[in-house]
Amino acid sequence: MVEESEKIEPTLLFSILCDDVRREDNGKFILIGLFETIGAANFPVRHAKLFVMNCWCSGMGEFTQRTRIIAPDGSKLIEDEKTSFKLNDLRVKHRIVARFNNTLFRAPGEYSVEVLLNGELKVRYPLIVEKIKPKIR
Repeated sequence: MVEESEKIEPTLLFSILCDDVRREDNGKFILIGLFETIGAANFPVRHAKLFVMNCWCSGMGEFTQRTRIIAPDGSKLIEDEKTSFKLNDLRVKHRIVARFNNTLFRAPGEYSVEVLLNGELKVRYPLIVEKIKPKIR
């Protein structure tokens, strides 16, 4: 058990936005369709599913994480459930996958992905939602 005096806040090693996450029998993760932009011909548009994988490292103690998507006006669009995790050794890494289903984007713009640790913002990065011209067949 990690004493409060031994608690070391972890580092967010990476946060990746993608279409799907799978796990092989050997424990390795497969991230499918990494992206930072969503294109749609018409708005509002629903994005069927998107995943955010976060990896924490170099910490010790018990922590909680949340991932959320913020609209261009700064309002919270969607947020995952709070996930608790424990790191017992500085060499341990912990991955958390947040899944967002049927996310409604009302208009094009610069949305943001935010990752919070114990309620404190650790990273914010853009998710661009843009209007594209439909393909003519």
